[in-house]
Amino acid sequence: MKTTQRALLVSLLGLSLAAGAAVLKTDPAKSSVSATFKQMNVPVEAKFKKHNIVIDYNAATPDASKATVDIDTASLDLGDADMNKEVAKKEWFNSAQFPKASFASTAIKSAGAGKLTVSGKLTIKGKVADVSFPLAVKTEGKNQVFEGALPIKRLAFNIGEGEWKDTGMVADEVTIKFHVVAAQ
Repeated sequence: MKTTQRALLVSLLGLSLAAGAAVLKTDPAKSSVSATFKQMNVPVEAKFKKHNIVIDYNAATPDASKATVDIDTASLDLGDADMNKEVAKKEWFNSAQFPKASFASTAIKSAGAGKLTVSGKLTIKGKVADVSFPLAVKTEGKNQVFEGALPIKRLAFNIGEGEWKDTGMVADEVTIKFHVVAAQ
């Protein structure tokens, strides 16, 4: 009798876990991550060409969700090959020593219909910060679409060292924007 009860309990536990979050398959061709900032007071938007985004999500149980994002720092495309090489240098992303910037969620909470609040750890250039930001989520056909923006201060992560600490040339405020399309 105990063996039957254990088997039933294990089965029920497996079903309850399966009903939780589910790893979604992100579509890199339809997804984007960019950084928006001002250079000499002119807005600039640059896209990261390489990123890996893993979202474990179920709309019925958002609190059980998780997300991780890894971005190849050398893949930032400013639209000019020389500028792209410059931001990979030690003064900026130091991509040779810190090839990835990453985010790992610590909590995802419902904030109303189609809205979530995401908290987690953002790591850039070896510096780790606790961050929190709003996230919009909607269903489009078989896909889940996640959109959000995370404002940061670049100098808190040592992005722009030496003469580039001067915020008169490149502003300290940077907004990381993302649009992620994923399917189950």
